[in-house]
Amino acid sequence: MLEEAQDGMAEGTISNEALEEWEKRIGAKLRIGNLFNQSASYEAIRNFVNGIGDSNPLYRDREYAGRTSYGALAAPPGWLYSVFPTWVLQGLPGVHAFHSGNDWKFYRPVYMNDRITPECHFTGFDVRTSKFAGKTVFEYQRADFYNQRNELVATTDLWLIRAERKAAREIGKYASIQLPHPWREEELRKVDEDTLAEEIRGNRVRYWEDVKESEELPPVVKGILGLTDMIAYTAGAGPVQIAAHGVQLRLYRKHPTWAFRDPLTRAWEPVYGVHFNKAAANGAGLPYPYDVGVQRNSWLISLLTNWMGDEGWLKSCYAEYRKFVFFSDAVWLKGKVVGKYLDEEGECCVDIETHGVNQRGEDTIPGRATVILPSRDKGTWPVRKRLPPEEFRGTGKGVYF
Repeated sequence: MLEEAQDGMAEGTISNEALEEWEKRIGAKLRIGNLFNQSASYEAIRNFVNGIGDSNPLYRDREYAGRTSYGALAAPPGWLYSVFPTWVLQGLPGVHAFHSGNDWKFYRPVYMNDRITPECHFTGFDVRTSKFAGKTVFEYQRADFYNQRNELVATTDLWLIRAERKAAREIGKYASIQLPHPWREEELRKVDEDTLAEEIRGNRVRYWEDVKESEELPPVVKGILGLTDMIAYTAGAGPVQIAAHGVQLRLYRKHPTWAFRDPLTRAWEPVYGVHFNKAAANGAGLPYPYDVGVQRNSWLISLLTNWMGDEGWLKSCYAEYRKFVFFSDAVWLKGKVVGKYLDEEGECCVDIETHGVNQRGEDTIPGRATVILPSRDKGTWPVRKRLPPEEFRGTGKGVYF
């Protein structure tokens, strides 16, 4: 049953009937309606890296990229989020969806001019009790990404937390946080300094033999998060169907639970407005607009690609989106080497424990990753192992002959 809240946002409940319907859907292929980029054009890659604040020249300078093993401009691993945010919103109308984690495996590079096609399957759910909204549902899906040659580029298992908005507002778990954050001037200057101190390894090869256990990765700092950061991310990643005027209104007439009237401006706004609109965030039980989970994971992936350099390969990345990064927050993305070994294919792997700690000392995105590095002794180069034939790099050409 749906109700309209005081702020106009649709309110739904987690009913046993709806969950019984979900049981029947497990294993189903889901129709993807929130497709944004599909062609990896130069502009699509540039807009994405601008939107996450990644200045690595491998993803933005064609001449530089041409001198690397890639031989042409490539997209960062997180660019796949701009094709499709990995999830399909299904069922439980009016029950909020919080994307809460991804477990990625990366197999092939995405080049400029590649065409990417995603698929998504519903893999299950379970019902839990949370301190945020009482009865909640953990919903599980899997997304696969294929290039124009029908090669599997990457796959990710993911989970969403579905929570009743009314219950989240009444519990008010985050109501005691002072927002916007009361920064002192010297603290603001420190955030800026830390942000500008970001290190990109680039063409300086990081060899597996030189890595030491307990080694810490140079941090990547994001913040202080504000409206322009969110506009830039949305322009580059387009994670939901945001449109304007008549196009927007027709979309909302077709899907009324996707939108609400802003109580201040009286304009129609998407439920996705929780990421930039205070009224929307309040309607979902949060005190302030907050970041997008896939946005934060893209920041974390930048930490890893910065450290491994152009010749490293990101094999896997697991991340849990635990705490919200609110407008006025900053996050220090950190990593530490916790193991190095040869995997089942004899490749030189490094396991990294990852975190994203805000100014309140909260770990907003605990996770782990595995990077494959070149070996000086073995003469192995993980990027080169995964490259297509030279005639396909950056050309967008189709099937192999």
